[in-house]
Amino acid sequence: MDADAIVVGAGFAGLACARALRAAGRSVIVLEARERVGGRSAPATLAGRTVDVGGQWVGTGHTRLCALLDEHGLRRRPQYDDGANILRHGGRNRRFSGDIPRVHPWALLELELALRDLARRQADLPPDAPWHHPRARQLDAVTLETWARRRLRSGSARAMFDAAVRAVFSAEPGDISLLYFLFYCRSNDGFETLIGTAGGAQAEVVEGGMHALASALAEGVDIRLGEPVRTVRQMSDRVSVATGAGTHEASRLVLTVPPALQADITFEPDLPVARDRLGRRMPMGSVIKCLVAYERPFWREAGLSGMALSHEQPFSPVFDASPADGSQGALVGFFDGAPAVDWSPAEPAARRAAVLDSLAAYFGDAARAPVDYVENDWLAEPWSRGCYVGLMPPRVLTEVGTALRAPIGRLHFAGTETATEYCGYIEGAIRSGERAAAEVLDGSD
Repeated sequence: MDADAIVVGAGFAGLACARALRAAGRSVIVLEARERVGGRSAPATLAGRTVDVGGQWVGTGHTRLCALLDEHGLRRRPQYDDGANILRHGGRNRRFSGDIPRVHPWALLELELALRDLARRQADLPPDAPWHHPRARQLDAVTLETWARRRLRSGSARAMFDAAVRAVFSAEPGDISLLYFLFYCRSNDGFETLIGTAGGAQAEVVEGGMHALASALAEGVDIRLGEPVRTVRQMSDRVSVATGAGTHEASRLVLTVPPALQADITFEPDLPVARDRLGRRMPMGSVIKCLVAYERPFWREAGLSGMALSHEQPFSPVFDASPADGSQGALVGFFDGAPAVDWSPAEPAARRAAVLDSLAAYFGDAARAPVDYVENDWLAEPWSRGCYVGLMPPRVLTEVGTALRAPIGRLHFAGTETATEYCGYIEGAIRSGERAAAEVLDGSD
């Protein structure tokens, strides 16, 4: 055999898995379809700086990610959030501090009560088996939008909630089941943590970019770039993997690609029905990430943090992405959910114009004079087909969710979608890779 184990995918799940197996003395080959490592983390250059056009944030509780960053000498710093944030609603900008915008008192109260209801519902949800919740089937039979329409009657409250959901999931509330939403919140310490900066999921950024960690983890690993897997054949004593470059054999295989991409692979014998249907029923979120550079962070002069949120503008949310010394200005933001689907077919120049229009609505006409611009349309990436994470519409979690992590003979599964803690984030991907490596070691021949 070529190795003790083959890992498919050189994102953070695959790299963490390979690292754990190599530390245990096992030989590993990593097969990656792209011509780079990092998966849903990717670098680009903006005004002479390396920036992330993929996953970038370190959240509170992301302990494994922090440990790896520290091990490789990569420094973290807080996400800039000094000053007032902007909520654009009803054609007007409203300044607010913290994570929850200050709108009409009734809308704020309604939103607060709704968030309490969500927190109560998720408290007794087992993150490793949400389908065991006593009301799992009822919760999984409806969309998050159905729940929101019942709980949020105020237009302002609905607009804020929808914008926040879109920012977290890169999807619309009608795209995901209520049970999946509750699981995701439970996995990530609650909805308010998911939307938060300080103390939340967007607490810190990495100096030099998150992708630097992927490059560091890849050092010394036998990674075959540009080798998409076409066929996986499982035999009694080994697994054979065919790519465009040849065939590799190993005792075990770990698949770390999103479930939505498994249909591109032929499995012999066929995957069990539940695993096959899981891949066909978990679409990826929709997101286009854009960064804009300026001569200086002019919004700070107006007492603004650079954070903006809107249900009306297509480019939302937005954050400050300036270097630590403030020598340049930079903003990072997203077309999320339906706006990403709408804008993905557009010409890059048209998307750039839409970004600048939104930024001018938030921060004034000075936003129309950037010195550089870069974007990444994740919907157009053939080996991702979207971001940030695979989604679960109604009745997927309860019907086939048990297949997410269950090994199939010599096949094991990792990836942030399979994580029970910090699902959807790099932290979840790392933990899933280490969990899959432990499974391989436990089942070694």
